[in-house]
Amino acid sequence: MVSYSLDLRAKVLGAYDRGMTTNAIAEAFGVSPAWVRRVRQRRRDHGELGPRPRVGPRKYKIDRARLGELVQAQPDATLAELRDRLGIQCSLSAVWNALRDLGLSYKKRPSTPPSRIVRTSRRGGPSGSSGRSASIRVG
Repeated sequence: MVSYSLDLRAKVLGAYDRGMTTNAIAEAFGVSPAWVRRVRQRRRDHGELGPRPRVGPRKYKIDRARLGELVQAQPDATLAELRDRLGIQCSLSAVWNALRDLGLSYKKRPSTPPSRIVRTSRRGGPSGSSGRSASIRVG
C-alpha cells in the first residue's frame, strides 16, 4: 500500500483551512472522509504533514540455527530449557514459534518403554504429554 503524497495532503489541509467541510474535501479529492480527519488530526496533534512511519519486517530474537543445533544435541529438552540455553529473554511461545518455523514438533510417543506392571496410557488413545513441557521430535 502506498501512502498519499505530501502534495495531496497539503491541498486537503489547505481546503480545510479555507473552510470546506470534511465530506466536501473527501469528494473533491477522491479520498475517504476518515482519511481527511486523520490528516487533520495528525497535523493538530503532531504538527506533521507526512504519513506515519511504516513498520518494517519482524526482528527475531531467536537465532534459529543455534536453536536447531540445541535440539539436535538434546531432542528431549523442554521449551524452557531451550530458552535458557539460548540465553535470551523471550516467551515460551516465541521458542515454540521458532521451532515450528524450523519444521520441528512435539514428539508423539512416550520416551519410556511401557510398564509391565501398570498400563501407562489408554489403549488407542494419544500417548505422551499434551503440555508445553513435552520434548521435541526432530525431523
